[in-house]
Amino acid sequence: MGVSGCGKSTIAELIANSLGASYLDADDLHPPENKERMSAGIPLTDENRWPWLRKVREAGMKRSSSGQPSVIACSALKKSYRDVLNEAPNTCYVFLQGSRELIQQRMRGRTGHFMAESLLDSQFDALDSPVAEPNVVCIDIDPEPAVIAANAVAALKQREFLEIR
Repeated sequence: MGVSGCGKSTIAELIANSLGASYLDADDLHPPENKERMSAGIPLTDENRWPWLRKVREAGMKRSSSGQPSVIACSALKKSYRDVLNEAPNTCYVFLQGSRELIQQRMRGRTGHFMAESLLDSQFDALDSPVAEPNVVCIDIDPEPAVIAANAVAALKQREFLEIR
C-alpha cells in the first residue's frame, strides 16, 4: 500500500512471486470512469472509491477462501479504506514509504500509467499514516525493487504475518 508511484505494483508482484502467491493489481478493478478522472488529473472522491474498495475486498475474500496466499497492490490510503479491506481474513499491509521527491522522480520515469503526476499531492494529502496499525509493516523504498521486496517479506515473517519457510 502507499501513494501512487511508490512501487506498489512492482513490489507486490515480486513479493507474490517470492511467496508462490497469486497477485492482483487493484488498479485493474477501477471502473473506466475512475481511470479517466485520474488521467485528467482529477482526484477521486470517497464516493468514487467505495465501490472500487468493495471490489478489492471481495477479491481478497475470494482469494482467502481458496486457501492460497494472495498479494494485492492497493493504495489503501485512508484508515477507513483499510477498515473495509480488513474485512477480508488475514489481511496485512506493506506500507511503502518514501519521500515525495523520490516518488515524484519515479512517476516521471514511468510510462503508460493512467495516474497523472499532478495527483501526487492529493495522494499524500489523503494518506492516513498506517504506521501504528497492528497489521502493517513499513518498508523504505530507497533500495532497488528486489531489495524492497525481500525486506518486505522478511518484515512480514518477523511480525509472523507469514509462516517461516
